[in-house]
Amino acid sequence: MIDPLADVVGLLRPGVRYTKIVGAAGRWGVRRTETGEPSYCVVLDGACLLTAADMDPIALEPGDFVLIPATYDFSMSSLRPPPARDFDKPPAQVAPGEVRHGTRDGPPDVRFLIGHCEFAAPDAALLVSLLPRVVHVRGEARLATLVQLVNDEARAGRPARDVVLARLLEVLLIEALRGAGGTDASPGLVRGLADPRLAHALRALHAAPERAWTVADLAREAALSRSTFFERFSRTVGVAPMAYLLTWRMALAQDLLRRGAGSIAEVAERVGYSSASTFTVAFARHVGEPPGRYARAA
Repeated sequence: MIDPLADVVGLLRPGVRYTKIVGAAGRWGVRRTETGEPSYCVVLDGACLLTAADMDPIALEPGDFVLIPATYDFSMSSLRPPPARDFDKPPAQVAPGEVRHGTRDGPPDVRFLIGHCEFAAPDAALLVSLLPRVVHVRGEARLATLVQLVNDEARAGRPARDVVLARLLEVLLIEALRGAGGTDASPGLVRGLADPRLAHALRALHAAPERAWTVADLAREAALSRSTFFERFSRTVGVAPMAYLLTWRMALAQDLLRRGAGSIAEVAERVGYSSASTFTVAFARHVGEPPGRYARAA
């Protein structure tokens, strides 16, 4: 069975930049500005508050896992946040790979592990746009185990470290994303796959991206009327059906060109374009440069 989620994560080619343990006590706060880079957090002990744009604050508990595929403005703080002027005070280094925020004496009120990742795919921004902005999963022991494995491997100097980390991160991302497909998830592919009707259409689209899909075709796959399908898909996935199809085709095309997996005409055919010229125009408009130049640079 075609798995759109595995398709997207596989093309992202995730890797670990660094991980660290963070402790905090008293009233404290850390604010992250938009970076576009993926990051995750798992709460080990205690509780803290996650506040992000366009969503209600979340009180994080032990075992909670949060993934932000493209980091944007958000903050983490004590449950009772400090005044704005007290945010972003430099933490104290308490041990290798561990820092402390807020009050530095006594045991911490909360401890969490954070990891900063990178997506090696040149089209990462396109692919990340298909994912939820924030993934919050509660009560999944498997995720905590995977995070610990990633942390251990990141700090060790074992042979084939980068290969192992890449595979662990793929599993971690898929596990987190498939655990966050409920109705409270932010719009994106994960939420779309949690809707049985939309999942049929998404799997069909991923199975045959070269097909000349229309909204009516995809609506038939979902067993919905055209208007109902369009509204439901746009609301749940966050983009219109044809915009999703274009994004996925361009992501596939970039991957094929990067790997030298065919001429421009062959790539055009594999992603659903009737001619190389039509594909070249669409690719240049969407990616910002012609496919020939992109392939040479890649």
